[in-house]
Amino acid sequence: MRLTYTLALVCLFLIDTSASVAADQNVWKAGAASAVITPEGPIWMAGYASRNKPSEGVAQDLFAKALAIEYSSSSRLVIVTLDLIRVPRPMRDFVAKAAEEKHKLQPASLLMNCSHTHSGPLMLTQAKPSVMFDLSDEEFARVEKYTLRLQTTLVELVGRAIADLAPSKVGYSHARAGFAMNRRLPTDKGYTNSPYPDGPVDHDVPVLRVESPDGKLRAVLFGYACHNTTLSLYDICGDYAGYAQQYLEAAHPGTTAMFLNGCSGDQNPYPRGKLEQAQQHGRSLANAVEAALLPKPRALSGTLRTAFRDVTLDFAPPPSREKLQEQAASRDAGDQRKAKLLLEELDKTGRINTQYPYPVQAVQFGNDLTLVALGGEVVVDFSLRLKRELAGPSAVWVAGYSNDVFGYVPSLRVLHEGGYEAGTAFRYSPLPGPFAPTVEERIMNAAHELVRQVRTEKKDQ
Repeated sequence: MRLTYTLALVCLFLIDTSASVAADQNVWKAGAASAVITPEGPIWMAGYASRNKPSEGVAQDLFAKALAIEYSSSSRLVIVTLDLIRVPRPMRDFVAKAAEEKHKLQPASLLMNCSHTHSGPLMLTQAKPSVMFDLSDEEFARVEKYTLRLQTTLVELVGRAIADLAPSKVGYSHARAGFAMNRRLPTDKGYTNSPYPDGPVDHDVPVLRVESPDGKLRAVLFGYACHNTTLSLYDICGDYAGYAQQYLEAAHPGTTAMFLNGCSGDQNPYPRGKLEQAQQHGRSLANAVEAALLPKPRALSGTLRTAFRDVTLDFAPPPSREKLQEQAASRDAGDQRKAKLLLEELDKTGRINTQYPYPVQAVQFGNDLTLVALGGEVVVDFSLRLKRELAGPSAVWVAGYSNDVFGYVPSLRVLHEGGYEAGTAFRYSPLPGPFAPTVEERIMNAAHELVRQVRTEKKDQ
């Protein structure tokens, strides 16, 4: 009699557990949307200071895509990916505000990431788009028009993805791709931008798959830590990330493929320089995603939680007025433009701003996946360290180039070593640069704080 009662309890427990799992699989909803954002006609291109004219053609269309994910109508996340050089913070703020007003999406639940293709249009920031180039009024107006139109497109895109929400299964898996290589080669004259096979890399290809209840693939979000710098032509193109998305969508009709850039500030695709090489790298990455889709994924269960905050980063003390005046008289056009910009700030405000509000975001998918999104062109050290320090039952995915892409963000190691990513690149930025030695720890502390928040938050919050 006691044995029969015990078996009955076990059976009841198994039935309840099965029902719970089945119910949990049905509480996820997802929706996706896509829009072509290829510029109309010639436009000044972003990424390389050596360019001296606008674009000449289109090798591949550029896209903005949105993936909306909802858990049990209680929490929602929208990820927006862009085949563009950057996510300007004013654009992120505009989209976040509009999405909150029109679609009740909390700002912390919007994640915007760019592929950082160097074959896309220049983007409008706070004032003129870049200190790299001297644009005519007509050229500047074209960039401004493109950027403002894009903002409206992105708000509409978020709405379309939310409207597409439908019951879905959401799972995680990963694979590897090997064409990214560290580009900080140590030499007797310092660190140069050249292939460095012994340097740190992150070859992981994380994959979030969204399927309909009957198992049909609806969307796939995948990441990789590598600059989109295979190409340096005058044709608009999504580079390897654009081709990877194109190949995946061709292989899975009706699926929206989206690329989430990783911590690739010091990573380059090799070999590089030719269109067919961008296509080859795209094929390699698409094949890695296909490999990740083969095994049974880790089914995500539990609540969806998001957190977002700005952490204040300090710059090193800026040059004196005398030093800036000396640079303003330089024969180097780039040094001239940068010095004059900082002198204008000094004359207007009486000081040069030495702080920057840096965005850090965390997303937790139940107990199964933690996604950390960092702003700027973060080097690979951030990804490797966060994966190591946050390791546990939950898989860890680290994205860079998210929510505000303003320039390079070095680790303390890279900052001490010097070179392009450590500070030289700031000559092309309106910001003073380089960062102070506190840069890495402040970002890491904020990331840990937000991850603790989303991992420990109660289900009913």
